[in-house]
Amino acid sequence: MTLLAVERIKLFSTRSAWWCSALVLALTIGFAGLFASQLDQMTVSMTQVGHQFGLMVVLVLATLSITTEYRFGTIRSTFLAVPNRTAALAAKTVLVALVALVLGEIAAFGSWGVSNLLSPNADLALTTADDWRMVAGVGLVFAIGAVLAVAVGALLRQTAGAVTLLLIWSLLLENLVGMIPTIGEDVQKWMPFNHASNFLASGGDGMPLGPWGSLGYFAGVVLAIWVVSLVVVQRRDA
Repeated sequence: MTLLAVERIKLFSTRSAWWCSALVLALTIGFAGLFASQLDQMTVSMTQVGHQFGLMVVLVLATLSITTEYRFGTIRSTFLAVPNRTAALAAKTVLVALVALVLGEIAAFGSWGVSNLLSPNADLALTTADDWRMVAGVGLVFAIGAVLAVAVGALLRQTAGAVTLLLIWSLLLENLVGMIPTIGEDVQKWMPFNHASNFLASGGDGMPLGPWGSLGYFAGVVLAIWVVSLVVVQRRDA
């Protein structure tokens, strides 16, 4: 718990964490409100239309949590105070994932609530397990995405490079893979962010796994990358 408290202090002692948190909520809820004010036939899944924008900011927030330490050299102090680098990296990852989870849940239910207010005639009741998954599941995707961002940040140790890689990967690369002749569409179906989207989707998009299988696959890929980052952090000088 001491390590988590230290990481919490370090994270929220910078303005970037507060600005990113506010931006996550503003973008996610704002886009839901925009759609709800323009459309009469909103669905539960459509209330979460802004989650992708919020996820991008979560990736930035999580990346900054680790790369800022490398930038200012405080990572050396961290590793001197906590010689067990596994514990240090795990504490930072858990803290950032918890923050992302909370932000995701607030943003998701905030988006749903705003949509209900602006589109009162739409049937947005959470009556099925799928309805709850599409809303409450946003926090899980945000948390797993934050773990990925910490891992990439630890590997690259440079904010611009890590953020660029994550944004290009999630926004561009996975879509471009589908354009590769012959194998593109098959490979695209196994891209991790596509599985994250499939988990939050209403289904029927031809993905090889169901919603919960997709979440498990996404988490498995992220865990593998995090383990690689841990090995690199253990072997590399701070």
